Amino acid sequence: MVGKTWSVPDFVVPDFVRLVEVGPRDGLQNEAGTVPTEVKVELIERLADAGLPAVEATAFVSPKWIPQMADHAEVLRRLRRKPGVSYPVLTPNLKGFEAARAAGAQEVAVFGAASEAFSMKNINCSIAESLERFAPVVAQAKEQGIRVRGYVSCVLGCPYEGEVKPERVAKVAGALFDMGCYEVSLGDTIGVGTPGKTKAMIEACAERVPLAKLAGHYHDTYGQALANIYASLELGVATFDASVAGLGGCPYAAGASGNVATEDVVYMLHGLGIKTGVDLERLVETGEWISAFLKRPSASKAGKAMTAKKGKR
Repeated sequence: MVGKTWSVPDFVVPDFVRLVEVGPRDGLQNEAGTVPTEVKVELIERLADAGLPAVEATAFVSPKWIPQMADHAEVLRRLRRKPGVSYPVLTPNLKGFEAARAAGAQEVAVFGAASEAFSMKNINCSIAESLERFAPVVAQAKEQGIRVRGYVSCVLGCPYEGEVKPERVAKVAGALFDMGCYEVSLGDTIGVGTPGKTKAMIEACAERVPLAKLAGHYHDTYGQALANIYASLELGVATFDASVAGLGGCPYAAGASGNVATEDVVYMLHGLGIKTGVDLERLVETGEWISAFLKRPSASKAGKAMTAKKGKR
C-alpha cells in the first residue's frame, strides 16, 4: 500500500518576534494571597532587565472585583522605567483610563470577548456594550498620544458557550482595530485551541486586521500553546503574549493551567533561530524567583530543566 505524500508548506521564519510579558498583571491577578507592591515592582523590573520589550504592569480596575490590582497607581509610581520598554496597563472603561493616565501610564489596553456569555460573566456587559465602553477610552487616548492595545478573549473556545466561530472573533478584532487599537491580541482564554483551529481563526481575523497588527495569546491547558504559536508563526504572526513561569489562568475554566510560560516560548524561538532580545538565563532566574515567593514550582518546562542542569554543574 502506497502511503500518502504530504507537501511541506512554505514557512518563512521571521527574523524577530516581539514578546509581551503578561505575568505581572494577567499572571498575578487571580493569586489568592496578596502579593506586596514591592514584589510586583521587582518582578516587572527583572523582566524588563531580562530584555522583554513590553511588560504588562497592572490593571486599573475596581479593587472590589480584582483585589490583587488595588495597588495599581503605586506600582506605576514606584516603577523604574527602562528606556525602550513599554509598560501597558489594563483599563476596561473611561474611569480606569483616567486613573491610569493620572498615574503616568503611557500605554493602555482594553479587554473584550468573542463570547457573549463570557463577556457578561467577565465584565458584566454584552460584546456590543463593551465596544461602546471602549470607544471613548480609545478616543481620549488618541488625543493624548497614548497607544491602546486590544484584547479578545475566548477566541478558540468559551467555558459557557463551547466552540466560538472564527467569524465572531474576526468581527470583534476588526471592531477594536477600526476603533484605533494599534494591535489586537487574540486570546485562547481556556487553552482548548489546536493548531488547525488556530490557523482558521487567524485567517478569519486577517481579513479584518492586518497580520502585522495581530498577536497570539495562548493558554496551555491542553499542552497546545507552543504548537499554536508555531502555527501562528507559519501564517506570519510575529507578536505573542506569554507569562513568566506560566503564571496565571482563567478562573472560569476548569483545569486551566495558565498562560504559556515565557521561558518555553523563548527557548523554542531561539531554537528556530528567531531573535527575541531576551536573555533566557536571566528570564529563568526571574521565573524561579517569583515561583519561590509564591511557594510553588515554576510551570515552565524549559525553566525547570535549565535550573536543574545549572544545579548539577
